[in-house]
Amino acid sequence: MTAIDPVPDGLTFNADGLMPAIIQDDASGDVLMLAWMDHEAVRRTLTTGRVTFWSRSRREYWRKGDTSGHRQYVRSVAVDCDADTLLVRVVQLGAACHTGSRTCFDGREIAALVGDPED
Repeated sequence: MTAIDPVPDGLTFNADGLMPAIIQDDASGDVLMLAWMDHEAVRRTLTTGRVTFWSRSRREYWRKGDTSGHRQYVRSVAVDCDADTLLVRVVQLGAACHTGSRTCFDGREIAALVGDPED
């Protein structure tokens, strides 16, 4: 019996075999973090209900919350129009950022000229 690969055909991984995954809070819509997935991390995410990433620095798989307790539970997964980025909507328990912040973007705004659509 041949195993069925749940990862959709046509996903585009970069030269390192990775694709970015944007993690978004399903209830609030907040962007929580961005991390990287390879084919196996995508497969694990799609089949376990928990988000799995590939750590580029440690060169190993990791699930958010296995050491911190701040878990992410999958609500939906979508691929962008170029098939090279995933959007994973989650229920986030605790902080998403390794610094302890709710998101990896809390308090980290940089100055930018605000555009006006009327101009």
